[in-house]
Amino acid sequence: MTQKESRFDGLFGAAKAAKSTDETVENIKHPDVQTFKHSNTETSKHSDVSLSKSKDPDYQRTTVYLPKALHRKLRAAAIADDREMSDVIEELVQQWLESK
Repeated sequence: MTQKESRFDGLFGAAKAAKSTDETVENIKHPDVQTFKHSNTETSKHSDVSLSKSKDPDYQRTTVYLPKALHRKLRAAAIADDREMSDVIEELVQQWLESK
């Protein structure tokens, strides 16, 4: 390693190579990180502007606590149905509220 080289040069080079092949850092899979297929291009149900839910003013971020086993089952079922977990939960909460 020369003085101008850094131990991080390999990582930076890999990131640049990934970007040059249209594989952005967001698309790199990591087993502990949940990613969503349409997270940045999802169209809001409440507006005609294409926004992610995190940027859409019609959505509120909420934290729920689920047992780990239930979370794993929900995540697997949502992936199998090509859906986001938040969409499944939204649908179920809506059904629950309508039953009240």
